[in-house]
Amino acid sequence: MSAVRPGRRRLLPFSPWHLLLMPLSLVFVFPLVQMVLTSFMTSADINRFPPRLIPATLSLDGYRELFAQSNILQWLLNTVIVSTASIAGHMILCSLAGYGFARLRFAGRTPAFFAIIATVMVPIQLLMIPTFLMFSRLGITDTLAAAFVPWLASAFGIFLMRQFFLSLPKELEEAAKLDGCGPFRTFYSIVLPLAKPALATLAIFTLLGSWNDLVWPLIAISDDRFYTLQVGLTTFQGTRRTQFEQLMAGNVVATMPLIIGFVLAQRWFVASMAFTGVTR
Repeated sequence: MSAVRPGRRRLLPFSPWHLLLMPLSLVFVFPLVQMVLTSFMTSADINRFPPRLIPATLSLDGYRELFAQSNILQWLLNTVIVSTASIAGHMILCSLAGYGFARLRFAGRTPAFFAIIATVMVPIQLLMIPTFLMFSRLGITDTLAAAFVPWLASAFGIFLMRQFFLSLPKELEEAAKLDGCGPFRTFYSIVLPLAKPALATLAIFTLLGSWNDLVWPLIAISDDRFYTLQVGLTTFQGTRRTQFEQLMAGNVVATMPLIIGFVLAQRWFVASMAFTGVTR
């Protein structure tokens, strides 16, 4: 008997695609690393020419002035409250609406769904003045509610959840119906536990959007007690001078929670992309 030929050995201990992906990843990582390094620079190092990429000495002046001269902790708390309310609203309202459009039969279901999706094509700039006037009449401007109410639901969230529910086999719901479960009990006990990957993805996108939202809170909130992080960081930028050491320190405080959250939730994010890519 002839010996079995061994498989072709790989010349590299890793995939050849890494040779392309590694330089690309450095392009995205470099601004983040530079932001962190700049937050530890002195004002003289930041403003020197040619610019210094690595600080000559590590300085905490930016962080000291940030916490001493601003309400960064209050802004951080406000942002956490806004993001938490936005995520909760999206997970409840978008999952209910998505399940209704995916499974329930009612008059005008398809036109209503396409009408909601059509709102994605409306530029947000066109909605700012009408929304501000509506919020002003309701008396919720200059409050945290003005920042998170627009984030309680979205057309994208409804679409994402609908596509996920369409990928689930109907036999599960039919079996629950035979056992005497109504539509809401079926949704809560059978369907919703299976939607954890999609809900995790929806939470990630909602967190990114609400956490980094600047334009709308800048319009709707003028009381610095209710500033979010992004609005508060604009106070370090002036017409004639920008406090770069405080601005970079504030950006580090605003960015680190998102990076930590994504690292912890990336398994759910990848799983949801695999599930929601299969639709009927």
